[in-house]
Amino acid sequence: MLKQRLNDKWEHYTGSLGGPWEVWRADKLNNHYNVPWHAVELPHSYNGLDVMDPDGKYYQGQGWYRTKLALNNPYPNGRTLLHFEGAGQRTDVYVYTNKVGSHLGGYDEFTVDITEAAAEAAQIERYKGLVPVAVACDNSRELETIPSDASDFNLYGGIYRYLNLVYVPAVSLGQVHVVTDTAKLGAGNGSGEGTCKVTVKAKLYNPQVLRDSVKLVVRLTDADGAVVAESTLSCLPWPGEKELAVYELPSPQLWSTDKPYLYGCEVVLVSVHGETAVKERFGVRYFEFVDHGPFKLNGERLLLRGTHRHEDHAGVGPAMTEDMLRQEMQLIKDMGANFIRLGHYQQSRIVLELCDELGILVWEEIPWCRGGLGGESYRQQCRDMLTAMIEQHYNHPSVILWGLGNENDWECDFDYFDQEAIRGFMKELHDLSHRLDPSRLTAIRRCEFCKDIIDVYSPSIWAGWYRGIYTDYESSSRSAFENVRSFFHMEWGADNLPTRHVEKTFTGFEFIPRGEGETDERDGDYLLTGGEPRVSRDGDWSETYFCEMIDWYLKSQEQMDWLTGAAQWAFKDFATPVRPDSPIPYLNMKGIVERDFTPKDAYYVFQSYWATKPMARIYGHTMPVRWGAEDERKSIKVYSNCAQAELFVNGVSQGVKQRDSQNFPAAGLRWDVPLKPGANQVKVVAEQDGVQVEDELTFEYQTEAWGTPSELRLTAEKQVDGRVYVEARAYDANGVFCPDAAGFVRFGLAGDGQLLDNLGTIRGSRLVQLATGRAGIYVDPNGGLPAGIPVAEFFSAGGPASSLASLGGGQGADGRARVSVVTAAGEGMPTAMMVLE
Repeated sequence: MLKQRLNDKWEHYTGSLGGPWEVWRADKLNNHYNVPWHAVELPHSYNGLDVMDPDGKYYQGQGWYRTKLALNNPYPNGRTLLHFEGAGQRTDVYVYTNKVGSHLGGYDEFTVDITEAAAEAAQIERYKGLVPVAVACDNSRELETIPSDASDFNLYGGIYRYLNLVYVPAVSLGQVHVVTDTAKLGAGNGSGEGTCKVTVKAKLYNPQVLRDSVKLVVRLTDADGAVVAESTLSCLPWPGEKELAVYELPSPQLWSTDKPYLYGCEVVLVSVHGETAVKERFGVRYFEFVDHGPFKLNGERLLLRGTHRHEDHAGVGPAMTEDMLRQEMQLIKDMGANFIRLGHYQQSRIVLELCDELGILVWEEIPWCRGGLGGESYRQQCRDMLTAMIEQHYNHPSVILWGLGNENDWECDFDYFDQEAIRGFMKELHDLSHRLDPSRLTAIRRCEFCKDIIDVYSPSIWAGWYRGIYTDYESSSRSAFENVRSFFHMEWGADNLPTRHVEKTFTGFEFIPRGEGETDERDGDYLLTGGEPRVSRDGDWSETYFCEMIDWYLKSQEQMDWLTGAAQWAFKDFATPVRPDSPIPYLNMKGIVERDFTPKDAYYVFQSYWATKPMARIYGHTMPVRWGAEDERKSIKVYSNCAQAELFVNGVSQGVKQRDSQNFPAAGLRWDVPLKPGANQVKVVAEQDGVQVEDELTFEYQTEAWGTPSELRLTAEKQVDGRVYVEARAYDANGVFCPDAAGFVRFGLAGDGQLLDNLGTIRGSRLVQLATGRAGIYVDPNGGLPAGIPVAEFFSAGGPASSLASLGGGQGADGRARVSVVTAAGEGMPTAMMVLE
């Protein structure tokens, strides 16, 4: 098998066409009727920017891609395939005008055989042997498909995962499964003593149903590549799945979250048609959700410390490169997480491979998310996507749970809502999952009337955000735990605007209803108006509150010895069509990193509880101004996993404190200190087992009182890459800075250049609320990307970016770029303007 990614030499058109002939007719008709195509690289989504446009709904409809392939299959009578790792949401594939394949579903992999069509198209004289290929993606809404458009994420369109050109012999391997039976291992003590039975199964790809004999070599290798088992067999081609070999692996190395040991399995097929090989990796591990008890991995209790992930990133939407995916998953591991829920759909094979390598356990699910239950075609799509997810990700030792749905109690897509029908279909999916994979368990989140059907259940507990207060977290969890066989707390957290900090947080302790029955999210709680009092509606959406809530949850979880685990929602801010009123419109802001990987303060709170590498972080690195009375003592918090820490304020030691995880907040690493008006420098030195780590920051302490914001002032700072950072700050009528101002600011631009916006970040959004009295955006005075920086590299660099799809502007006739930036706050503050030359 020969495989290559088809990343470049693609053109794209966003919009519908009358048919595949319109893709190519300009080639024949001398550019008459030409459609405005533009060059793109794969992976690509045509919703990379418009999902974050504050002034309009994102595009849902057709988007077309085209290229011309130079094919050279080395196998006599071999097959030529296009392997899609994911495209959304419906895909039609054409060779010239010949439709060769279709796929429904935006998240599972699929393969299209173009062999005969490509041979025919190669004869078209004007293409000189090249093969024209067109792909039509369509993310238009249809009620009888999943996921529902009521879901809290975008239904992206485009070829947003890698597309591969694959050459195989006429008879080749299609799929290899490695089954591990650990019944003879461990005796519950976490060891690899005993033997593990390893069974290797395979399917063939033999579309012409050829009957020539095949020879197969099956070998297992250890992590260093040394062969530990090998066998050979000869047989005729077979239909379906066939058992090729069974081995007893003595005293295997176990896969765990701390030591994710991976074995290799290679199957080589040889016939008169040529040789092909498939390589897979697998791990040996066993797990258990103890009935009414904790989770065990390899016989030992493991508290699952988790987060969630959407395929979504600033500037590109779901079209993340492999480098971006590696950066994101490494950030998650470095945070100290050992678990992730992939919400709410099958994700890239690269993500699963990284979970295997890094030691991150996985709950992966199909996108039966909200809306209700449709008819037979709807149900068949659910069956198909569950089957594809399990078959395609079967070999990953990181996967322990197959998710069957999310919030299936949420009615909206149909004029009926039948709980018994949903229960019946949930049972069907549960049984299907166990037939396809008896070694793993099923799970759902938030559908109380189905919690007895599946193996592991997560209720909705949002103590301190959508309902209740965060100090009720443990009692609410315990109550839910006692009502199910296997409890797992999926989804908790709070929205928070990056760089917004407050001196005194809004908690709602005084008036929000509290108690065990008051912490479940209910339909409509995510709205910013109406309903019961709740922090999500009435709070400040600050990083300050978010950190305090996380701190309470994590210190509580350390003492909950019955808890299987919990996962914070979600690791990264992500775009969503159902939140137009967020401080950054159309953004779910519960992330602990921004949409471009920029960590928020919350990231370091998690590290202080979960990470093993010594760390220390002073709270407030993005809080350039603190405020209070001149003689007021202010709390300085340090988040650290070290045993002790010493704080220095303006060079003077404030003493050494010992870390105690149950001493809330900041595990006791907090100091009440006097600050001087003006600049203050703070430093911490922490120590763990003889290793010292340090952190420091400088901020202004404002003692002058302010009134109502009445003025915006703009500043501009040129960056080393040529961009300009423009910032708006709020002042009162006396010219005093207003550090708690929180009104909306809109940035605009006239003339040459470009706002780097629609990124869903605090410095990449033209409509955004002030955060701690300020808001800013980057401007490209030349109307494009900085010279020499590739698009994908710029998007993954942790900073604002632009997109090739939206470049515009340029330099003036005199060679100088003139940019005007206009801001308007709307609530009593006049417009401010600046001209950059």
